[in-house]
Amino acid sequence: DGVFYAELNELLTRELAEDGYAGVEVRTTPHRTEIIIRATKTQNVLGEKGQRIRELTSVVQKRFDFADGAVELYAERVQNRGLCAQAQAESLKFKLLAGLAVRRACYGVVRFVMEASAKGCEVIVSGKLRGQRAKAMKFGDGYMIKTGHAGQVYTDVAVRHVLMRQGVIGIKVAIMLPQDPKGIIGPKIPLDDVVTILEPKEEPSPESILQAQQAAEAAAANAALQQQLLAQQAEQLAAAAPEEPVDPSMQAGF
Repeated sequence: DGVFYAELNELLTRELAEDGYAGVEVRTTPHRTEIIIRATKTQNVLGEKGQRIRELTSVVQKRFDFADGAVELYAERVQNRGLCAQAQAESLKFKLLAGLAVRRACYGVVRFVMEASAKGCEVIVSGKLRGQRAKAMKFGDGYMIKTGHAGQVYTDVAVRHVLMRQGVIGIKVAIMLPQDPKGIIGPKIPLDDVVTILEPKEEPSPESILQAQQAAEAAAANAALQQQLLAQQAEQLAAAAPEEPVDPSMQAGF
């Protein structure tokens, strides 16, 4: 349920922050519960010989009172981390903690996202960025839809809190995903305002239609004529054939 997912997501966000944690998916089957962890560095999530994922499985099992073998954890690599808002928010968080300038870190993230074939990107950083006065800075590029159904389907949003020495800084990364007919890097459904004009089909001219009709009629007439000729030949052969003498015993039925 929602509380289980929220607590699990919070645990994995804190535990796997450095390994590019990018979300979790819970699949419930009658026999067991499968938890799929999406991350950019799957090898770090698994740990040496799978030790770390076994530790996480044990923690989840004990916390939520699962029976032995009733819960399984799997690690899945993020296909394109440039289009994953959570991965980019974590990346920006560690850049700021390392002491990189805010503008430089944010523009780096925006450029990386746009190079990964995103339609648009927006990064908002808020807090004590320089000096004692708190302020918010917004960095953006490309095309971004924020309202309506398209805003829910096409935008991937992530929020992170950075505990800096001078105070807490809030980070919000929003990525406008591209439309993908296969549904791998973005939603399958096209945007409502995208109109595709198809080329009209070439209509045949009346002369060509008339010629085709005449050719079909001529072919039908030829076929009928050939059938008549064949029927006449068969009648002539039947008339010319001599009658076979009939055995009198056969006629009598012996």
